[in-house]
Amino acid sequence: MNFRTVLRRLALSLMFLLPLAATAEQVTLQDGDTTLLAELRLADGKSLEDGVIVMLHGTLAHNRMEIMQAMQSVMAARGYSSLAVNLSYNLSNREGMMDCAATHTHRHEDAVREVGLWVDWLRDQGVERMALLGHSRGGNQIAMYAKAHPEMNDAPMILIAPATHDAAYEAKSYKDRYGKPLESVVKRAHALVKAGKGDEVLEGIGFVYCEDARATAAAVVSYYDPTDRDTPALLAEMKRSALVFAGSEDATMADLPEKMESVADGENIRLETIDGADHFFRDLYAEDVADLIEGYLGW
Repeated sequence: MNFRTVLRRLALSLMFLLPLAATAEQVTLQDGDTTLLAELRLADGKSLEDGVIVMLHGTLAHNRMEIMQAMQSVMAARGYSSLAVNLSYNLSNREGMMDCAATHTHRHEDAVREVGLWVDWLRDQGVERMALLGHSRGGNQIAMYAKAHPEMNDAPMILIAPATHDAAYEAKSYKDRYGKPLESVVKRAHALVKAGKGDEVLEGIGFVYCEDARATAAAVVSYYDPTDRDTPALLAEMKRSALVFAGSEDATMADLPEKMESVADGENIRLETIDGADHFFRDLYAEDVADLIEGYLGW
C-alpha cells in the first residue's frame, strides 16, 4: 500500500464523520405524478461537463445506503463526480429501505426506464461523458439498461457484486424462507397476467425479502422471471466492455466468480476479486474498488 493510498483511506474515514448533505445535493425529477430522487455529488473543482458516474443501489434498498455513500466518497476523492439514483418503486419521494408492508407494484425492469430518465436528465444538464455503476441487483439492472441502450456502449460499465441467477437455488431458498413452493406463487401470478389481471394483488406471499407481503401479479412475474437476471450470462450475450467486482467472502453472490470464468477475458470484460470483501465491500475495501475503477476509467 503506497503513501497516497494511506492518505486517501484516512480521508475516507474522515468523510464518514461528516454529514453527506455538506458535500452532496439531492436532485429531483418528475415522472408523471411520481417524484424521483437522486444524490448528485460533484468532485472538488469539477463540473458536470467533466463527466458523471451514474450509480444504482441493490434490491429494495436506496441511494444513501453505506456502499452508495462510500462509492460516491471514494470516487469524489479521485476527482469523479457521481449521481446516485434512488429507484422509486412507484412511490413518490421514496427514501430509505423499501417498506415491506407497502403494496409492491414495481417491476425489476422499471429500473431500466428510471436510469434512462436520469441519463436523459444529465444530458439536458450538458453531460456528455458518463459511466454506469451498479451494486448487486442494481448491477444486473445497469447491465439490462446497457443492453437496451446500445448508444451507451462507449460508457464504461462497472458492476459490483452483480446479481446472478440459479433457478433451483432460488426455488430452494424461497421454500426454506417462506415455507411454500415458489412455483405455485409464480404460476398463479402468471395466470393472472395472462388473463389481463396483472394489477391484481396477491396477499400474504413471500416477495423478494419480504414476508407476508402484498404484491401485484405483474410484480411477482417480473421479479421471478429468469430472463436476463443472470448477469454473467447477460454480459456474455452483450459483448461490451465491463469491469466486474467480486468479494472473496461474498456469501450473497458466492457463485459469481465461477460464473464469470467463462465470460471474463481480462481485457474487454474484466473480473477483479477483492480478497476479504463481502457483498457490501465495507470500510477500506471500497478504496480497493475505487483504485481499480480509477484505472479503468482514466478520465
